[in-house]
Amino acid sequence: MAIATTHVGSLPRGPELTPLLLARDHGEPYDAAAFDHVVQTAVDAAVAAQVAAGVTIVSDGELGKVGYSTYMIERLSGFGGHSERMSALDLAPLPELRTKLAHIMGSQDFTRASCIGEVKLVNLQPVKDDIRRFRTALDRHGEGTRAFMNAASPGLITAFQKNAFYPSHEAYLADLVTAMQPEYAAIVDAGFELQLDCPDLAMSRHTGYQEMDEAQFLATIEANVEALNAATADIAPEKMRMHVCWGNYEGPHDHDIPLERIIDIVLKARPATILFEAANPRHEHEWIVWRDAALPDHKILAPGLIDTCSNYLETPELIAQRIERFAAIVGADRVVASTDCGFGTFAGYGKIDPAVTWAKLRNLRAGADLAAARL
Repeated sequence: MAIATTHVGSLPRGPELTPLLLARDHGEPYDAAAFDHVVQTAVDAAVAAQVAAGVTIVSDGELGKVGYSTYMIERLSGFGGHSERMSALDLAPLPELRTKLAHIMGSQDFTRASCIGEVKLVNLQPVKDDIRRFRTALDRHGEGTRAFMNAASPGLITAFQKNAFYPSHEAYLADLVTAMQPEYAAIVDAGFELQLDCPDLAMSRHTGYQEMDEAQFLATIEANVEALNAATADIAPEKMRMHVCWGNYEGPHDHDIPLERIIDIVLKARPATILFEAANPRHEHEWIVWRDAALPDHKILAPGLIDTCSNYLETPELIAQRIERFAAIVGADRVVASTDCGFGTFAGYGKIDPAVTWAKLRNLRAGADLAAARL
């Protein structure tokens, strides 16, 4: 049997597209037709490259978005201003490392809005444009290929766009559920698998929710999962995937909440496929947490088998060995070979060279084939 391969979604945007995305994000004038042409060209190239690399379940690379967690401010009302970024707890005492990382990975120049008013859907056209461009690229370069599109989960939005309006976190979530449902439905109705991005369930413990104690954090992410489930109540679990991570940056990560503290909450979420970090030095050992968990029979594990913070190129043999760990837990038919995180989470930000991105994905395919032959 073949083992499917995929990735978390975002791909490098390149020097032609990045300035256009940032200009639009900052509210600067831009030529809409020219923008659409540049994005379509980039999506075409990304789909063709994924297919050539042997990726089984491809995405549009989120190439029409400035970032995976802030793009919705152009689609929803209630957001405004710019909030200064809080340093992650592991990086806060390390100013020299923060400076080095900024030089290596680039600056995060996107708008960091807050929630300052009632959240409502005001513009669904951007997701329609994303769907149109992706469908066009698939028709040209990947006809018949399985495909997914990313969308921010309600909880993720609260972690990046701080609440400065609603009387409670739950009230903020309730309006996000209503506002984001049409985007989720549009993606599934277009024939794509829906990926809900959920780093709020892990990373936010030391970033966006860092002022909470652990009990408060766990209660908050429990509410976030309930909101995700409410927003996707009409979508079949097998048509959804979710990504959980601790942050796509090369820091110490010594404040990451352990997987065993959150796994029971993660497993309450409706999406059938779970993508998670399993390649980097802070989380590779947690395969034993998945081994020991009470996994529902319908859950599919999509472990990260290649690191998206390092230009080291993992060998097919290493990837195959990692796959075999998870196949021993749930069976090879319930494992999808994936990546720790995205390769371009924000425009202009990321460490992995584009050429290395495609080499890593080719090796992911080779490793999956090697594991399948042995299993």
